[in-house]
Amino acid sequence: MDWLAPIRLTVNAVLPPRCPGCGAVTGADHDLCAGCWSQLRFLAPPWCAACHTPFTVDRGASARCAACIAAPPVHRGVRAAVAYDDLSAAMILRLKYSGHYALATTLAQHMVRLLPGDAALLVPVPLHPRRLWGRGFNQAGEIARALGKASGVPFDPHLLRRTRATPVLRGLGGAARLAAVDRAFAIAPGCAAGAVDKAVVLIDDVYTSGATTAACSRVLLKAGAASVTILCWARVIAQSAGD
Repeated sequence: MDWLAPIRLTVNAVLPPRCPGCGAVTGADHDLCAGCWSQLRFLAPPWCAACHTPFTVDRGASARCAACIAAPPVHRGVRAAVAYDDLSAAMILRLKYSGHYALATTLAQHMVRLLPGDAALLVPVPLHPRRLWGRGFNQAGEIARALGKASGVPFDPHLLRRTRATPVLRGLGGAARLAAVDRAFAIAPGCAAGAVDKAVVLIDDVYTSGATTAACSRVLLKAGAASVTILCWARVIAQSAGD
């Protein structure tokens, strides 16, 4: 017999589960309502074999996009649960700035399907200590923690650190973005052994240009990681990407 069932019914009557996207009442915690579910664009193949940019048509499992043919990425690709839009952005903003910590679990439930089969370590993109102090938590770290609970893959929030503050990259050109994150990340002292020979999954909330995750990937690979795969909640998809 489920002795907690009456308590859950009472709690749900007073504080019913609500959609993490719009706040409408739903049947269970972390469930999206039908409207928000249909609005989100969930990402899946066909996509570029190198960076996982979605293709509009299936070109075959080994096909690469033009950008990856010209300059192959240092990592094993970017896996994102959804395309970046107003709704996916709003969910991240509620997590980052409104204290809705349970959203980390919501996002992780949609990201866990994309974890590589050989994933051995989850590492979040770190915040600079000043920003971490101001915000009180790292949203990428909370998502990584929730992913670790859902998947059983170990989670290390301390392996990678941000050694200097970086400007907001939005609006900067490609060269300026690369310069902004150059030497901005490092392995924490005494922690290098944690990455050696591991298939690392680097966790972030939103993937835009890739400058930050590429910089983090280089540091992890230099420290001895066997591979690095990027996993995030939302990815900015250029209108012409994959065409």
